[in-house]
Amino acid sequence: MSDVTAKPAAPLDEVMLAMDVVDTLRHRQDLAVRELGTDAKERQLIDKLRDIYHQQGIEVPDHILKEGVAALQESRFVYDPPKPGFGTTMARLYVGRKRWGKPVGAALIALLVLGVGYFGVWQPYQNGVAEAARIELAEGLPAQMDALYQTIFEETKVQQAVLDAEALRTRGKTFAAEGNRAAAEEAVAQLTALRDQLRQEYTLRVVNRSDVRSGFWTIPEVNTAATNYYIVVEALDADGKALSLPILNEENGETEIVDIWGLRVPEAVYDGVAADKSDDGIIEINEVGRKADGFLDVEYNMPVLGGAVTRW
Repeated sequence: MSDVTAKPAAPLDEVMLAMDVVDTLRHRQDLAVRELGTDAKERQLIDKLRDIYHQQGIEVPDHILKEGVAALQESRFVYDPPKPGFGTTMARLYVGRKRWGKPVGAALIALLVLGVGYFGVWQPYQNGVAEAARIELAEGLPAQMDALYQTIFEETKVQQAVLDAEALRTRGKTFAAEGNRAAAEEAVAQLTALRDQLRQEYTLRVVNRSDVRSGFWTIPEVNTAATNYYIVVEALDADGKALSLPILNEENGETEIVDIWGLRVPEAVYDGVAADKSDDGIIEINEVGRKADGFLDVEYNMPVLGGAVTRW
């Protein structure tokens, strides 16, 4: 094996001086370019450098000056920036990670939270709601219609209620199959109202109070030669409590929920109620009719004409 003789490293102060020489030459590069090329010119350059440092009060050995000149020629102390590329970009990003790391990290965490919230919570919830709505429309609402129809069929005492319930159920199931949820729910509501109507029990009586008239008459706008007579009635349950019922106003075609209304009757009935009240202020024959369980309509005790008004 051959012996390798290693050149001892130059002291740090000599390296610093050589770098300063290079820096001086770089600032006066026009002079260096003209002078370099031959040994004589190189010596002249070194002499000039020695004079420059001597004027500054610094004595620089000739070998340091030569080292500086050689270093300039070899571009030893010149920084060559790396060429642009993927590796260079990644290296610069890594070096500047303290500057961009926190905001980018925060943004990534926010995106992660949003992603987990949307795909892990919100989207499954929405899918669950949509699936529940689909099942309700396809199975739940039709099952409610069937149950209501069966109840009406078992509790009614009139065939008309069965026919009405059958028509409502058929129409409601058609709407459900078509995906029309609002119309299907309306059919369920109408079936429920029909069932509740069958179950109602009350007595229809003439109102006999000081704050409410017991009867009145009107002249219809469509026929000013006619006169309509009404007695004011209310529906009382078994405990004597007044019920609020949906009443169709024949004058405007609107249905309102009211606890007293005007029932149109023949003039003779109107006069009879008026005479009964004028006798002693009390209407003795005040029961107009009864609504029994299982029936749709009131069974009247006196003649009525069927129309009603909710405002007078």
